[in-house]
Amino acid sequence: MEFTEDALVIRTANYGESDRMITLVSAGRGKFGAAMKGVRKAGAKLNFAAQPFCFAEYTVAERAGRKTVTSASLYDGFYPLREDMTRYYSAICVLEACDALLPEGMPAGGMLVLAVGTLKKLCAGEEYALVAFLLDALKLSGYPVELGGEGVKNRFDFSSGTLSCGGEGAPVSESTVGMLRYAAGGDGESSPDGYKRALRLLRSYFSYQTEADLPTVGELLDIL
Repeated sequence: MEFTEDALVIRTANYGESDRMITLVSAGRGKFGAAMKGVRKAGAKLNFAAQPFCFAEYTVAERAGRKTVTSASLYDGFYPLREDMTRYYSAICVLEACDALLPEGMPAGGMLVLAVGTLKKLCAGEEYALVAFLLDALKLSGYPVELGGEGVKNRFDFSSGTLSCGGEGAPVSESTVGMLRYAAGGDGESSPDGYKRALRLLRSYFSYQTEADLPTVGELLDIL
């Protein structure tokens, strides 16, 4: 059997002398793994399609439950991400979140559109795009962050994902709340300090809800 899907590479792993396993996300088939034979050889024609961030049309042969990429046609490799360390680490965070949030084989059209759109924003230099992505990705996965209405919000409840004024929950700064509201398209204000604080909060909330970490967020914070 053979099928064709528009898909994004979110993870890669070398095996054998010249092969690579890739993890893809497509709208119809969701997350799935496939082998790419000989792509690590010098001059391999499909080397481009075995790289993280590659968004392409993949033709995949499936036999006895094993999938192998036979051809690919590139849409975007998001090469500017590799020219800037902050953009690169931010983009890796996007891929890590997709990998952690998506179960194998479940349709993932919303997450694919969100991830590809965020990679484009990062290439264009939208430095706070990662916070917006994490908010939207968590919402798509059933873990929305409830920003609440007007008024000062100084507490965050990890069990419900709710910002509130007083009561139980972890304390949050004004700059954190402003960044979250800004990223969500609201009336908040962005700032470098708020961005870092918002990333720390969202990483903790992500881990609380999914029991999976986003280790590259920590590496990104180290260079910001």
